[in-house]
Amino acid sequence: MDVTNQTTVTEFIFLGFSGVLYLRLTLFVIFLTVYLLSLMGNTLIIFIVLMDITLQTPMYIFLGNLSFLEIWYTTATVPKLLATCLSQVVTISVSGCITQYYFFFSMGATECILLAVMAYDRYLAICSPLRYSLLMSLQVCLWFSAGSWIGGFIAPLLPTILISHLNFCGPQKINHFFCDSDPIFKLSCSDTFLVETLGYTCSSVVILSSFLLTMSSYGHIVVTIIRLSSREARKKTFSTCASHLTVVSIYYGTIIFAYVRPPAKYNFTIGKVISVFYCVVTPLVNPLLYTLRNKDVKKAFRKALAQKRLLLV
Repeated sequence: MDVTNQTTVTEFIFLGFSGVLYLRLTLFVIFLTVYLLSLMGNTLIIFIVLMDITLQTPMYIFLGNLSFLEIWYTTATVPKLLATCLSQVVTISVSGCITQYYFFFSMGATECILLAVMAYDRYLAICSPLRYSLLMSLQVCLWFSAGSWIGGFIAPLLPTILISHLNFCGPQKINHFFCDSDPIFKLSCSDTFLVETLGYTCSSVVILSSFLLTMSSYGHIVVTIIRLSSREARKKTFSTCASHLTVVSIYYGTIIFAYVRPPAKYNFTIGKVISVFYCVVTPLVNPLLYTLRNKDVKKAFRKALAQKRLLLV
């Protein structure tokens, strides 16, 4: 598109969730409550894993990484979401928007890879228990953790660079509560075919490959559980990975719907609602499931509280 003599946009305006003030205030209270609970829950998990030496095993090291990731994943988008509920004019600079896009998709890619690694860890623990300590040593665990972060932050780098070279000359209203890919492409007055194709290809490769690896691990786990002779043993074994599987189902279910598709017509209303699940809800589900369903975490939490009481006496 010819951008000669057109005004260059320097900032965007988030539309967020439209509606009467009462509805927006209600959404603000709900989102703020979930956000604070998510921050507290994930921070608590990190604290417990760091303080209790019995939890410093691969499974809980990965869980600590996931909790640390969830804190920043929500913080990348939720503050702007809360602002759009209180004000009808919430702005972000173009450079700030591109930065938010990069960090949001980097942490999203990191979570996909990390969930696949956690599924592989459970596969080794359940299907190869005698070789588990050898195959998933502390060093291997740390390499997997570092690889998840490095791979996640590399994945959206090229699409982000291409987006930074797009021209934006109006309109400047983003029909969303954060800088998602489709709303950004819609506002550009440049040819976005290449960056759209590349962006959706990268998203699809990261999401589908990690999803397939995760499902493959759980497929082997299910077969192993079925072969166990004792019903009690089957129940106990499955309970060790049920929480992870629940988080995986919710997270992948929403992001596959949102991002594993070719560039096409995009329903912004549905997109915003779906985004709430993987931006706000899933980061809270993680600490809830891992603390409420995990005996080791609850035991470590009670131990930490007991030690704190002794210090206060």
